[in-house]
Amino acid sequence: MSLSRRQVAAFAAVLPVTFGTAQAGEQRGRTVFIAGDSTAAQKYSDAAPETGWGMALPFFLRKGLAVSNHAVNGRSSKSFVDEGRLDVILGAIRPGDFLLIQFAHNDEKAADPLRYTEPWTTYQDYLRLYVEGARSRGARPVLATAVERRRFDAQGNAQPSHGDYPAAMRALAEEEQVALLDIQALSLALWQSLGVEETKKYFNWTATEQDNTHFNPPGAIEVARLVARELLRTRVLGPRDLRRLDEAIPESWITWQQTAA
Repeated sequence: MSLSRRQVAAFAAVLPVTFGTAQAGEQRGRTVFIAGDSTAAQKYSDAAPETGWGMALPFFLRKGLAVSNHAVNGRSSKSFVDEGRLDVILGAIRPGDFLLIQFAHNDEKAADPLRYTEPWTTYQDYLRLYVEGARSRGARPVLATAVERRRFDAQGNAQPSHGDYPAAMRALAEEEQVALLDIQALSLALWQSLGVEETKKYFNWTATEQDNTHFNPPGAIEVARLVARELLRTRVLGPRDLRRLDEAIPESWITWQQTAA
């Protein structure tokens, strides 16, 4: 698929961020590309302390294994494709690389035809574009169910918020024989273990905002840890590819890009 001027302009609005890029004269190593939404995306300084889990994932990967974070606020599996962002990834991805795919938060918005997908039809259809695109270039696709929001019932039980989307992704992963990182189930269990009050320390709760979808640095670090552990469990990566899985990560390691002009 070629890029239109509209797609190029849309892509230029938020550039991907790559950590661990090879220096001049060095052979390019493997790269983990991320296609996703605001829960994974690199944030700008004016959004701090809001933090995407993709910003913390490099802390758990060995040196030489790069992360190229193409996740963008507000995108669904459909709008990411329609804006040409998948084309950009497929133009850069190489044999031996990985494409980590996490969508659902914005696919759920039934009132928005530019983003909405139906779990068992169009959602799966769009996800297949990512899977087939990665495979056609010798890269390995990896599906990740959407991380859960902070939502509790009156009895303090963590509640799922993504409807049929996680089940639809699990079914597609089985059908297509794609590795699945079940971040939805793991994050729901994590929020349950932390409880109503403690989870506020992991989400973007500030003096002026009570955000139960996006993370602050501690939350992004812990979700990235879930992702890294799942990459090991599913044997997408081996023990030598990972580090610090059981170590504390300082919040000071998180950095935000300067606001785009």
